[in-house]
Amino acid sequence: MTALWTFDIATGVERLAADPRALGQVPSDLPDAERRRRERAREMAGGITSFAIDRNATIATFALNGVLGIADLVAGDSTLIDTAEPVADPRPAPDGSGLLVYVTGDRLVVSHRNGTVLREISGPAGTTCGATDFIAAEEFGRVRGFWWAPDGSAILAAVVDSAPVQTWYIADPASPAAVPAEHRYPAAGTDNATVSLIIAPVTGGPAPPASIPVTGWDTAAFPYLVGVDWSAAGLLITVLSRDQRTQQNLVVDPGSGRSEIRASTVSEHWVEVVPGLPRLLDDGRLLTADEAGARRRLALDGVPFSPESLHISAVRHIGHGAALVVGTEDDPTVRHLYAVPLPTASGDQPRVSRLSSDPGVHDATVGDAAVVTTRTGWQQPGSATSIRRGGTLLGTLRSYAAVPPLAPNVRVVRGGERDLRVAIVLPSNHRPGTLLPVLMDPYGGPHHAEVLAAQGMWLEPQWFADQGFAVVVADGRGTPGRDLAWERAIQGDLASVPLQDQVDALAVAAAHEPDLDTSRVGIRGWSFGGYLAALAVLRRPDVFHAAIAGAPVTDWALYDTGYTERYLGTDPQGKDAAAYRISSLIDDAPNLSRPLLLMHGLADDNVVAAHTLRLSAALLAAGKPHDVLPITGATHMAAADEVAENLLALQVSWLRRALT
Repeated sequence: MTALWTFDIATGVERLAADPRALGQVPSDLPDAERRRRERAREMAGGITSFAIDRNATIATFALNGVLGIADLVAGDSTLIDTAEPVADPRPAPDGSGLLVYVTGDRLVVSHRNGTVLREISGPAGTTCGATDFIAAEEFGRVRGFWWAPDGSAILAAVVDSAPVQTWYIADPASPAAVPAEHRYPAAGTDNATVSLIIAPVTGGPAPPASIPVTGWDTAAFPYLVGVDWSAAGLLITVLSRDQRTQQNLVVDPGSGRSEIRASTVSEHWVEVVPGLPRLLDDGRLLTADEAGARRRLALDGVPFSPESLHISAVRHIGHGAALVVGTEDDPTVRHLYAVPLPTASGDQPRVSRLSSDPGVHDATVGDAAVVTTRTGWQQPGSATSIRRGGTLLGTLRSYAAVPPLAPNVRVVRGGERDLRVAIVLPSNHRPGTLLPVLMDPYGGPHHAEVLAAQGMWLEPQWFADQGFAVVVADGRGTPGRDLAWERAIQGDLASVPLQDQVDALAVAAAHEPDLDTSRVGIRGWSFGGYLAALAVLRRPDVFHAAIAGAPVTDWALYDTGYTERYLGTDPQGKDAAAYRISSLIDDAPNLSRPLLLMHGLADDNVVAAHTLRLSAALLAAGKPHDVLPITGATHMAAADEVAENLLALQVSWLRRALT
């Protein structure tokens, strides 16, 4: 169970600030708002899983199973506050005034830190205020629905009208008397929620001024609110068109709510949402991402300035005349931290500095007083977290994570026409000359890489290897971290390119490791990886001899707008029908000639179980034997420990039979 800790940069002492086990009784069931937040964030831990602090870190707020919690970071105590309804996403005012705001029901509540309600903020009847819509949280990484003004005087809140979105019903077949859960799900080609913004003053006596609507944003043409940056430099909102090929950055006047277009970005592919961008600088310039070249670069007022050799993944901080970014250069298995100087009036461009050295995945969080960096590596269990100020190491945070019982032995090779990076994991006790069945274990889709220098990612592949397999993992085209052409290669066809790269990866692995038995090749995966696994045995049974497909997207017309339409288009039944058809698995059902196991959580509200059921129905209609494992009560994460553990054991048994 996770707790809240502090690190005193003056003394180097860590202190427990809030312990869920010591805070008394809390509800055992998560409220719906918190459950949805965790599902969208893929959060599987218990206890305090998120928190917010004021600018000077005097208090921290958190929700513990819907109960409002406050930790006084100066006095060193914490408490739970009674509220009329369960709360989600509580955040204190940045100015240290002691005010805080949280989501409850369909509205925001502003209160004093003792729980006394100051005011409520809501939208029109039938809307929610302060929460995210499904697409923003699931596909664009916007996990917040409200933002404090820098001086604590007002709150910008998203108002979401979900009435246009179709209602799907997710039932629990194991409890036939239970009423199905209603879920607003915007499948590709259908209507999205309507999102707007209001600015609500939080002061003004017993009757604060009415909320001010934000105007000037064309919500019909640009329905996706993907970013908000409210700083001393101004209020900036970022919106995307439905086809995601045009992005607008609008500057909002907090006093009147009027907005004006500051800049627009147009792409023939799609405009990627980059964490930390765009951002208004204190001098009024606008920092954005430029994707006109081979790699993603930083641009100021539309002029790119970061090196073409550096592919930007995220911006973590702007300060001291430079941008702190996460990026890659020549090795996609690592993520380094870089200080990229901002252009000056003189036109001089100082040299970019790489701030991390060890091969691994590096990241950072920056405050006024210190920089917190995290690092993983091939040989390091978990992550190492360090605190620095001005280059001086102030301390390293203690890790309470259990030491893994496995020591992954991963070899990354490269080869093939596209210089694929391919990881090979052999059994710990492997004797050279012993042939091993192969288990391909990809994700293979956008926004997620598997072949990274992070030991924690290789524990499960090593466990599978120790059951008698040679595990092969490769990131093909469409995955992040190489260049823009690599990421865009899947446009209009999510099937052909990722599958071909897995075929090529197997050939690369076999060329480097003679003990791979390519006459016995299984493939497994979850979500996009599950889709890719099923695709492999349906379209390339000459290469892949068995597949386990967990929570696969089988028909992209059933998946959501924000993800699917980015790659396949907004009209699955019309002009984009060919892209959807070539990417679907349903029409391939008559081609199945290899063992296939389909697994799906019946409570999945992201890739709904209908995906597996429709493919199974098509396979049955074609007379094709296959196995289906429904997972009762599981969502897209299948997070319960006993379920996850037994699923792994079941997969090993099934693969052994299938590859005999």
